[in-house]
This record gives sequence, structure tokens and C-alpha cells, in this order.
Amino acid sequence: MSGKLICGIDLGSRNVKIALMKDNREGKALEVLRLESLDTIRFYREYGRKQGGKLVINFEALGLPEVDQLISTGYGRNTLELAGGEAIPELKAHVIGAIYQTGLKDFTLVDLGGQDSKIIQVQKGRMIDFLTNDKCAASSGRYLENMATILDLSLEELGRHMDAPVELNSTCAVFGESELIGKIVEGFPLSELAAGVNTTIVKRILPLLRSFPGQVIVFTGGVAFNQAVGKLLELGTGRQILIPPEPQFNGAIGCCAYAANQE
Repeated sequence: MSGKLICGIDLGSRNVKIALMKDNREGKALEVLRLESLDTIRFYREYGRKQGGKLVINFEALGLPEVDQLISTGYGRNTLELAGGEAIPELKAHVIGAIYQTGLKDFTLVDLGGQDSKIIQVQKGRMIDFLTNDKCAASSGRYLENMATILDLSLEELGRHMDAPVELNSTCAVFGESELIGKIVEGFPLSELAAGVNTTIVKRILPLLRSFPGQVIVFTGGVAFNQAVGKLLELGTGRQILIPPEPQFNGAIGCCAYAANQE
């Protein structure tokens, strides 16, 4: 297999995302060979070992070939450094990934991951402002997972509802669960309860976006698969919402694109 093999790893709080890409060097085109998401605890238990203060990954057990370059980022980046690799800041990886996936240079990046959220202003391909929240899971995928469990819905089904939302006022993911149970007891229809959950996520994000100008929002992270949240975000901001081909792997892809751009 000709070309440089690059592995990008996004060490997330809930999932570890892996992107294996080939840099063909002809027009600097990157080819996606494999994308894989693993539960974070399972990843560390089955494929990672701490040796000499660094995280050694068993690529053979993962079914990955020997790579020419290994780049990591993400929630776990500051906890353990990957042996044989280079770590880059999480925000940098996500900006590079969004640029690579969309071809845009001017946009606002909204990344809603498993346990945190990020808003990044990008102009002329450079990050000029950002806001992150990893202290509360109320506007993250974890919140949606918990609420979907209470409603006994799949995440896909949850993401279909946005009409006649039940009002949910709690700003805490834990108390939000109790509030939702209370609404169930009051007898609200399942569709309205699900719409209320999706609306609540967007209500928490909209005030944060006011200080981030621009016409295009690039929406990434696992929450981007929620159709209702994307539509509500578009209605609430009046801006174009663009979801890249692989929103959940944006950070890992950004790691690969960073490596390919290094001479």
C-alpha cells in the first residue's frame, strides 16, 4: 500500500474515535480507510496499557496496520500521552477537521459531544474565539442518552420530534431527569416529551451563539445525528446549518489532516 498511513485518535470521555487515513501525496488528497468508535472504558481495558507514563496502544489487537504517523487529541489527551505519537489541542483538531470536511474557512463550529460542548469562531481558517463547557452534561450527548432511556426511545427516534415541545426548565442534567419523569406522570404525549428534550438542548446553546457572528454553523459531535436539534438550531439562529459527512469523527479526522499538512 503506497502513501503515508496516518492514524488519528480522539480520546473522548464517552467514546474513543479512530480514523485511519492514507496520504497519497498527489494533490495532498487523504483517503479514509477506516473509521471506528469504541467505548472509552472498553478501549482502555482491551487495547491500551500504561507503560513508562505513556499510553501504549495495541494496534494489532485493534486490527490496525503499523502506521507512519500517530496523532491524538481529545478529552483524554492531557491524562495520558500516546507512545510513539504526537498530541495536539482538542480545539485545533476540531477546527482542522471541520475545514477539511467542509472546505470552508469562515464559520462557527458547534461541537456537541458525549459529555462536553464547544463553540469555536473560525475566520480565514484560523480560530479567533471559543467557548467550551465540560463542567455540565446538560447540552451533550449524555443528556440525550439519559432522557431517551427514561422515555424508552432510541436516540434515532428521539431525534425525530420537535413539534409542540413540553417545557423543561431545569438547567441540570440530573434534575432534568426528575423534571421529565414529572411530565410523564402529568400525561403528556411521548412525541411532545421528546420534542421538549430536543428543544431544551437548543435553548441552552442559543444564548452562547449570540457573540459568535457569521452565516454558517458547522455542526459536529454525536448530537449532530439528532435531526430535530439540527433543525431547531437552524430555526433559532436563522443561519445555515452544515453537518459534515462524519460529524462524530471530526476530531480524529482533524488529527489526520494535521499530519498530512506537516512537511
